[in-house]
Amino acid sequence: MKTKINNNIGKDEVTIVSTGVILEGKLNSNGNVRIDGTVNGDIKAMGNVTVGESGEINGEISAENIIIGGRINGTVNAREKLTIESKSVLTGDIITKILEIEAGAKFDGKSTMNAQTPSFSRSQPENNG
Repeated sequence: MKTKINNNIGKDEVTIVSTGVILEGKLNSNGNVRIDGTVNGDIKAMGNVTVGESGEINGEISAENIIIGGRINGTVNAREKLTIESKSVLTGDIITKILEIEAGAKFDGKSTMNAQTPSFSRSQPENNG
């Protein structure tokens, strides 16, 4: 008998790490996550991640869409869109399809835009000899 896993559980839920809370370790969520406190570890969400102005993350973030308003030290991987708001500081590399950086934001790292691009086959050089 096969067991069917329901991946939709928690899709509409929001996990909140409030101001003053310090979380040590990894955070995994099937839904959305909002960080207003401090997370020392990686965050992986199937939904969206929002980091408020008082939020700080020391670790990697992976989510569908990510909005950064606070401080991040680590790699950020947004499967669709990454927004870096005007008062935020991001130190680390980013991977996303759509990147929005507001005036005043600070970003120190490398960005990779991984939107679907057509693949080109390499042709063999002609032998004119």
